[in-house]
Amino acid sequence: MSLLLHCCCGPCAMYPVDLLLKNDRDIDLFWYNPNIHPQFEWDRRLENLGKAAEHYGVKLIIAGDACEEEYWKSESYLNEYPTRCDMCYDRRMDVVAKYAAENGYSSFCTTLLVSPYQQHDKIAEVSGQKAKKYGTSFEYMDFRPGFRQGQDMAREIGLYRQKYCGCIFSLESSKFRDKIYRSFEK
Repeated sequence: MSLLLHCCCGPCAMYPVDLLLKNDRDIDLFWYNPNIHPQFEWDRRLENLGKAAEHYGVKLIIAGDACEEEYWKSESYLNEYPTRCDMCYDRRMDVVAKYAAENGYSSFCTTLLVSPYQQHDKIAEVSGQKAKKYGTSFEYMDFRPGFRQGQDMAREIGLYRQKYCGCIFSLESSKFRDKIYRSFEK
């Protein structure tokens, strides 16, 4: 039974993909991350996820575009969601679960679960709700024990390793903000 693995970036995909393939899982990678800002960062993360997919010989499905301005342009999302992270998880996992259900995947998961910086309980809760909504299954996998190993694996194959989660808010609060913008200007 095939698993649709939502991926936020190449480095975060390395350990989960490696682990799943070693466990003989049939997987396809799924890119849907309209939250990533700015456009050059979205492009860079997608390019590096493509390199990771090629490294492992797995299919990469690309959905949506970078639409950061549309995604965040009003604060009305706070009327529906307690935090912008809640909104971000909800919107992305909705698309992932729907795609999994409509395309015959037995289940879905996300590489967001490799990061010690993400809200695992919230991701699991939202993903479970979306699985129920679309009649598919969410497989919770705590990939965090392999976070550092995955980062090392990404370094070994030369993947770009970002310094913030991806949204404009995390970029603006990152101590690497200026360096990130300068790296694009080169």
